Amino acid sequence: MKLKQYFEKHRVALLWTLFAGTIVVVFLLGLLAASVTERRAEIATLFNNKRVEIKGIESRSEIWGENYPREFETWIKTKEMEFESKHNGNKFVDVLEMRPNMVVLWAGYAFSRDYSAPRGHAYAVEDVVHTLRTGAPMTIEENMQPATCWACKSPDVPRLMAEVGIENFYKSKWSEFGHEVVNPIGCADCHNPENMNIAISRPALTEAFARMGKDIHKSTIQERRSLACAQCHVEYYFKGDGKYLTFPWDKGMTAEDMEKYYDEVGFTDWIHTLSKAPMLKAQHPDYELFMMGPHAQRGLSCADCHMPYKSEGAIKYSDHHLVSPLMYIDRTCQTCHRDSKENLLKYVYEYQDKILETRDRVEEELVKAHVGAKFAWDKGATEKQMEPVLKLLRAAQWRWDFAVASHGASFHAPVETQRILSHSLDKSYQAQLEVNRVLAQLGVKEEIPVPDISTKEKAQKYIGLDMPKLKGAKDKFIAEKVPEWLAKARENKRLL
Repeated sequence: MKLKQYFEKHRVALLWTLFAGTIVVVFLLGLLAASVTERRAEIATLFNNKRVEIKGIESRSEIWGENYPREFETWIKTKEMEFESKHNGNKFVDVLEMRPNMVVLWAGYAFSRDYSAPRGHAYAVEDVVHTLRTGAPMTIEENMQPATCWACKSPDVPRLMAEVGIENFYKSKWSEFGHEVVNPIGCADCHNPENMNIAISRPALTEAFARMGKDIHKSTIQERRSLACAQCHVEYYFKGDGKYLTFPWDKGMTAEDMEKYYDEVGFTDWIHTLSKAPMLKAQHPDYELFMMGPHAQRGLSCADCHMPYKSEGAIKYSDHHLVSPLMYIDRTCQTCHRDSKENLLKYVYEYQDKILETRDRVEEELVKAHVGAKFAWDKGATEKQMEPVLKLLRAAQWRWDFAVASHGASFHAPVETQRILSHSLDKSYQAQLEVNRVLAQLGVKEEIPVPDISTKEKAQKYIGLDMPKLKGAKDKFIAEKVPEWLAKARENKRLL
């Protein structure tokens, strides 16, 4: 009753208030509609007023930049090397110099020669050409790597696969395509030029999905914002004599699942020159570990954090700088986490510090196990006696490598990464115990000698590498062969 009296008393005022409120709502809706229309109009203008028509696989990102200057300008920033966080960044860092134990862990494998922290996508081709891991092939016969090593470095790769065939590309020698693979990771690796949809350009990912009973073409847009990265940021191996690029996901994506796959197919990357263990080398299982972490489980994609949105006028687009999310915390972490930049950095560094503490311990104990195994062999151990040691070494190092080879594992999936490293540490100790058991059987009472591997140079000398010879050959290759490749690429209009 009182409410009715109040309404009748203030009827006129309430009606004017309702009228004014309606006007405000309509005005705001009009602004929203205008913004949407303007945004759509500008997007339509981009597609309808392209400067160049791109058909097929155009490897030169500069051509794409004519049509999509904003995205191209941010992609160019992958050349910058100024960012540095507590444990990493986008600068060149000699990892073997920082952690010489790794030289011994990779004895007999190319990574013991050279291993550096990854730089931006713009350096993908340059870095694989300059690394000692690809050797110095002045002739086809001198190649130490197959063409498969180019697979993730350039949009020239899917172009070549279309021209010569996938199998023919893989089974060729690395230097055969030195004058063809000249453009670093760019637009054509991830986009369809006709509609700019995310495209899967690498067959290995599609094939891995098919073997798991999945159709990658039915993946959602959000899934593709991670799958575009999963074309390369994954664990893989070169299968058979044809060096066919293959993802070992048939049994699953955990370290144990892939280890079981490799064991069943009898695959070994190399035989360790000290311990004689049949080793596995993890590549960079970034996608696999990311999928086991909290962000992926909450529906986020790689692009959400590594390619945050930017706005210019009516246009909202993805930043193609592709750097650590810590560089743009206001556009990455703080989009979801209502906390200060200082606190967010502290959380990340706490994860990293704790996991890297375990990592460093594993590397020390693994080295002891390899050195101990060599000592046992030198004292006359038999293959039968050493079998348990070698099996444990393979398993321990696989777990260590799976964790450390992944970019950002300590943040992407801290619990899983710590689990894998703890198992690696356990197996490293077990391997040492087995070595001691073998030495006891042999009646050896001497202590296992401890080599001086305090620097990269000392460690490389200990495992028998002739670094001056390797570096000299590489310098000659870079001075004489690489200019030939670039000149031929420009002559064939493969490079701008």
